[in-house]
Amino acid sequence: MATQSASLSPPVFNWDQYHIWAIRMRAYLRGQGLWLYVEEEKQQPQLGPNPTLNQMRMYEEEMSKAPRALSHIHSTVTDLVFTRIMVCETTKEAWDRLREEFMGSDTTRNMQVMNLRREFEMLRMQEVEKVKEYVDRLMSVMNKIRLLGVEMSDKMIVEKVLVSLPERFESKISSLEDSKDLSQISLTKLVHALQAQEQRRLMTQEDSNEGAMMAAQKGLNVKGRNRKYAGDKRGKERTDGQGGKPSGGRNYPPCSHCKKKGHPDSKCWFRPGIQCRRCKQFGHIEKVCKNKSAQQAQSVEDQQQSSEPEQLFVASCYSMQTTSDVWLIESGYTNHMQQNWRILLGQTKHTAPRSRWEMVSMLRQKLLEM
Repeated sequence: MATQSASLSPPVFNWDQYHIWAIRMRAYLRGQGLWLYVEEEKQQPQLGPNPTLNQMRMYEEEMSKAPRALSHIHSTVTDLVFTRIMVCETTKEAWDRLREEFMGSDTTRNMQVMNLRREFEMLRMQEVEKVKEYVDRLMSVMNKIRLLGVEMSDKMIVEKVLVSLPERFESKISSLEDSKDLSQISLTKLVHALQAQEQRRLMTQEDSNEGAMMAAQKGLNVKGRNRKYAGDKRGKERTDGQGGKPSGGRNYPPCSHCKKKGHPDSKCWFRPGIQCRRCKQFGHIEKVCKNKSAQQAQSVEDQQQSSEPEQLFVASCYSMQTTSDVWLIESGYTNHMQQNWRILLGQTKHTAPRSRWEMVSMLRQKLLEM
């Protein structure tokens, strides 16, 4: 009995969600047979002359319905809301006062409906959004419009879903057009069909991702085995022979000179009687000579020094008058210092140079020929 009485208790309005409370309260008053006193002010019946006991009991019961309906409204609102309707004498007056205050006037409701309709038309399904989530968003806006007193059918939601789905559902919509009449399909069937398509697509993606991961793992395993094989092979080559060369499959005892395996004593690079052709010392060959790096550095330095270009320094003096007191000096040679420039050129008859730079060029050319 406690559960039944709890389930029949009226809803409580605490200033929020008036639209939902009004719908629940309307259903509750209809169940109690009291909605007529809220929807319209029903006239109280008149008791005739000489009433019977049954008529008197029915009259008293009808007279108590209007106050009982008002009492239900008073008991289902909080104290803050009750102060707004405490002066109302009838049930209809209290109901209309709450409706006007929390739902607004007709102009306000029309503006709210227009804004919600615009929001409904602008809704689109995102690429990463699921069908159930998108339909829930549509139903949320649709229910807000319905709570404002505007009737909207499920057919409008079906049409909205069909025209706002992303491209990945085009094949499913085409198959539904061929198999069913979309103007008669219900919202529930449409959502179930789209969810089935969504689940198949998700399973296909999971299978492809799993195959890609297996292929990548297989490639890593093969690469690891190849590296291990190459490392083992290099390690085997290091242990065989001297200098990293394989021994050709023959197993030699340790060498008496270098104490290593892989070669006979007669082929050892560190034989006592062998002479290095690089450092001229005995006991090793030039391939393992320790003085190789130092000698290479010395040879590189010598090459750098030898590759420096030779410079020629010539000092000359030119005068407009011919005199025998002029001496020509060529640096680098002690016997190339002459008073007469013709002697340096090795000519007895030569045309005198026209400028100082021409004389220097003639001397340089002569010296190069020597």
